[in-house]
Amino acid sequence: MARTVNATLHTVRRVAFLDVAQRLVQAKGYQEMSLQDVLDEVDASKGAFYHYFDSKQALLEAVIERSVDDAMAALAPVLGDPGLPALRKLERVFAGIASWKAERKELVLAIMEVWNSDGNAIVREKLRRMTVSRMVPLLSAVVKQGIDEGVFTAVSPDETAMVFVSLMQGFQELAVDQFIARQAGTVTFEVVQRSVVSFTEAFERILGIPHGSLTLTDEPTLRFWFG
Repeated sequence: MARTVNATLHTVRRVAFLDVAQRLVQAKGYQEMSLQDVLDEVDASKGAFYHYFDSKQALLEAVIERSVDDAMAALAPVLGDPGLPALRKLERVFAGIASWKAERKELVLAIMEVWNSDGNAIVREKLRRMTVSRMVPLLSAVVKQGIDEGVFTAVSPDETAMVFVSLMQGFQELAVDQFIARQAGTVTFEVVQRSVVSFTEAFERILGIPHGSLTLTDEPTLRFWFG
């Protein structure tokens, strides 16, 4: 019984660190947030902190990992719906990710700042790998469903899903660059629209579906981030 209580307390305390860190990252930015800021908010010592995390960077990675897990959990009902055609699943996955990000815009912008910092290259690479490990198995199942339905002409679900996720990451990186450029006024909304069209066509070709079959993102979403 004692072990169960300790495990529960450990989880609760760890979540408290994550909640505070996420709030501070959103409010101050990761670079400006100090470890002491976190300790003061949680009312903990450095010794207590290092019982849960090896470093400030490890804390950030845990915040990001929890966010990714939350996003995957939000997509689970769509991906697990046996009555939903594969193509519609893909569209709802993209829409679900967009909705999740919109609801957490401050967090997304804070993570975007971390993403663009040269000093956080390790975090960036870990996030890429985490995305691959989470998304490839899920999308592989959707691709297989689409092949079984006779809609997708891809041959290998696993390899197709890997390419798909790589393209998704490329699309995400370009979106971050264009978001920053839009804030600086150095790129037009029309350029962003053309980029979406180009990536949508690439996704369609990978799946072997006709042009115009897939909606990657809609106009309101683009306007929300880039308008």
